[in-house]
Amino acid sequence: MIVDCALYERGVRRPGLLDVSEAARSFGDRESFVWLGMYEPSPEEFDEVRRHFDLHELAVEDALSAHQRPKLEIYDESVFMVVKSARYLDATETIEFGEIVVFIGDGFIVHVRHGEATPLKDVRQRLERRPDLVAFGPSAVLYAIVDQVVDSYEAVLDGLDNDIREVELSVFSEESNDDAAERIYFLKREVLELRDSLAPLQKPLHDLSHVAIPYVAEDTWEYFRDVADHLIRMVEAVNRANDLLASVLSANLTRVGVRQNEDMRKISAWAAILAVPTALAGIYGMNFDSMPELRWRWAYPLVILFMGVICVGLHRAFKRTGWL
Repeated sequence: MIVDCALYERGVRRPGLLDVSEAARSFGDRESFVWLGMYEPSPEEFDEVRRHFDLHELAVEDALSAHQRPKLEIYDESVFMVVKSARYLDATETIEFGEIVVFIGDGFIVHVRHGEATPLKDVRQRLERRPDLVAFGPSAVLYAIVDQVVDSYEAVLDGLDNDIREVELSVFSEESNDDAAERIYFLKREVLELRDSLAPLQKPLHDLSHVAIPYVAEDTWEYFRDVADHLIRMVEAVNRANDLLASVLSANLTRVGVRQNEDMRKISAWAAILAVPTALAGIYGMNFDSMPELRWRWAYPLVILFMGVICVGLHRAFKRTGWL
């Protein structure tokens, strides 16, 4: 569906909403452009936009499928860009990803949003308070969208950082936590998906800030450079989180191995202690004629006392060596 469609002249929005056909007739001079925002449009609805703004069919197919990696592609009549949006769901410790595709051309910008992550209503309102920036044209809107998306990753990284700290404390606490490995693996998978959304965006932002691209005003290059620097810090933070989770997972496996070795030592120690009375009782259970208990009334108590002394001695010996 169409969320908003408006004409901007000299950096100022003209009052009212436009339909697609009216919007296609409204732009044309260098001092105005149309900004059309859509949310999960149907193929029929987007086909009308494609025809009026002469969008390339391959880019339209990518815009509707919503399963693209971040990228920047240049066509004859427009520039096509894909960014991945994200938000952190603390209740489930998961990252919900969305997708925003943007078309910019001569006097227009069309963006299509998929998913609930990173709504763009605030972007439009914030940008409309900067007519000096809007006056740069569609590329200024593209900058504002990408800047909003990259900024939203801050909250995602904060959520992941809190969870990583919790799992660190869980792994190195005295209490055993059998679910730690599963949680670490799950967080590591989330971090890798986050990296797949951020890392491919570095080259498009580098091109937007250093290379002459059609329909991208050179005056906006410095703005894209600022976003690119912010993105580099985000990618570095994601890589650190991934390395930290790998270290925590290794430490957890080591602690599990140590705990299993301790359990095996305890089992072995008790087995050795119980082997003595088992052996003696087995021998005396044969009841040979020469057994002392057949001729001496204190034989059984003495044997039981002997077994007790041996077991206590073994128990104290294993205690000193740390096996028990």
